[in-house]
Amino acid sequence: MSAIQIKYPALTIKAGSRALVRIRERGLQPADVGILPGAAGGPKALGIQGLDLALFGDWLPRAPRERSLIGASIGSWRFASACLPDAVAGIRRLGELYSEQRFAKGVSMAEVSRSCRRMLEDLLTGQDAKVLTNPHYRLNILVVKSHGLLQHDHRGSLGLGLSSVIGNNLLGRSRLARHFERLILHDARLAPPLAELHDFPSRYLALDSANLRHALLASGSIPMIMQGVRDIPGAGPGTYRDGGLLDYHLDLPYSGDDIVLYPHFTDRVIPGWFDKGMPWRRGDAGRMQNVLLLAPSRDYLARLPHGKLPDRKDFSRYLGDDVSRERYWHKAMDESQRLGDEFLELADSGRLAERMLAL
Repeated sequence: MSAIQIKYPALTIKAGSRALVRIRERGLQPADVGILPGAAGGPKALGIQGLDLALFGDWLPRAPRERSLIGASIGSWRFASACLPDAVAGIRRLGELYSEQRFAKGVSMAEVSRSCRRMLEDLLTGQDAKVLTNPHYRLNILVVKSHGLLQHDHRGSLGLGLSSVIGNNLLGRSRLARHFERLILHDARLAPPLAELHDFPSRYLALDSANLRHALLASGSIPMIMQGVRDIPGAGPGTYRDGGLLDYHLDLPYSGDDIVLYPHFTDRVIPGWFDKGMPWRRGDAGRMQNVLLLAPSRDYLARLPHGKLPDRKDFSRYLGDDVSRERYWHKAMDESQRLGDEFLELADSGRLAERMLAL
């Protein structure tokens, strides 16, 4: 992927305290990267596709090594795509399949879940075992087990349960433990790249061919939009939902000394999905010390259609005109090559450190 000349910075680059010092002293090499997080965010993933393609199609393969990929919701789907035998083809295929999703007004949760299940089947095409035996990447998928009224998909019960979650979250993020348990399904060859978790009840389960698709579907199952996934094989009975409910932008205690390279949709780290409207809730700087975050710049976003990345609201914005929505989303994917090109140019020239800001 060759670099192109642009008149404005496409990327905002932020680094945690240790990463900032390390990269300023030594620069950044692919071998430095051991962990990549992938946030929840739905169609926003399409808007950074070019960054994923540059990383998984060019830069990271220059220094093959064991790397942990840890994602919630669409982040887990992006990384499952990258774990396919041809990472570039997998990432592009995910973008095509997601763009082709079409929903009529008043679509039911069951219909959305069926559509996403078909999308997953078309993405993996029977290559589940290859995702789990990728020679270099170790996939970790975040989901939550729901308690109380959140176990049900009846809109009335679910709505009451979500109201309780919102109220408790306002009082304190820790109170979400009343509603959710974190489950991390991980590559059986390597434990998740995290220090001990104390914030919420958490447990681990090895991925296998029997639970991979259940885990991916559950990790993207947004309440009121999709049905919860029942009884993930090996996880025990229960209703499992979107991992972003607790870990929206993966504000997690990453272990080890490797660089945590974070291709993200925004330059903020918001802890949980229910914290989106609470600007005082930010990622823990102590957990972010080794993180190098790459996100679209404000200048870049301003030049996109509607001045933003694709998002779920576009399904309503373009209701009845899916052709125009798909055209817009493809435009965003095409433009995102600039993100990847700029990263490669900065990393290869040694100028990346000049652009870094403190995270």
